[in-house]
Amino acid sequence: MGSYLRPTSLPEALAALAATPRIVLAGGTDYYPARVGRPPEDDLLDITAIPALAGIAETEEGWRIGAATTWTEVVEAPLPPLFDGLKAAAREVGGAQIQNAGTVAGNLCNASPAADGIPNLLALGATVHLASASGDRVLPVAEFVHGNRRTARRADEIVTAIHIPGPKRAARSVFLKLGARRYLVISIVMVAAVAEFDEDGTIASARIAVGSCSAAAVRLPALEAALAGQRPDPALVAEAHLAPLSPIDDVRASAAYRRDAALTLLRRAVEALR
Repeated sequence: MGSYLRPTSLPEALAALAATPRIVLAGGTDYYPARVGRPPEDDLLDITAIPALAGIAETEEGWRIGAATTWTEVVEAPLPPLFDGLKAAAREVGGAQIQNAGTVAGNLCNASPAADGIPNLLALGATVHLASASGDRVLPVAEFVHGNRRTARRADEIVTAIHIPGPKRAARSVFLKLGARRYLVISIVMVAAVAEFDEDGTIASARIAVGSCSAAAVRLPALEAALAGQRPDPALVAEAHLAPLSPIDDVRASAAYRRDAALTLLRRAVEALR
């Protein structure tokens, strides 16, 4: 059976990780269910007792979401409409018990193509802050997530926070998810959209991301460009905008169904930005 550490400071955690490779745990909502009926054999590092990794705070540049922040905390936080999409995703991450324990950073580090949080973080322009005993670094979400359960995090690093830049104008966001049923489901397709608006109601800039249709969630730059300077209109969304996607056939849906559903959800998301 492996060892278990629950440090109370970030330096203590980083020193432990530098000394011995460990599985970093926050909520453990992915790790423990995969090991039901047998004791953990891994050396574990539980980061939930480190105050520096907790909570959501507004900064001069935007917002900081600590690595140990749960989905329930996201739902309950007094955040502007920019975060409506992330809040909607937070309500889709399992049931209430999972939302109370699971964390935004854990969802990101698990890096599933169907992770509900990642399209929203892409659309929000988020960056991932990592720390190790040898120093810190910052990566955009698109550079951090490499594919299913693959990220740029080194074995000696801990994700300390996710930073969301503040918008330059009034901003709104949307998250839509399609699954085989309404609740407690892994997504077939999901879409996250963030738009900043000029005073006349036209879109000054947009960031649109699609999940469950590629090895990792991706943004759609051609669609973002097509929306700029326009009022939200679902007719602006064309099939050609889906070029970055590479959906597959699996037990939940065929690639063709995913592509068709993505187009529909994108149009609904743009309409919801009105």
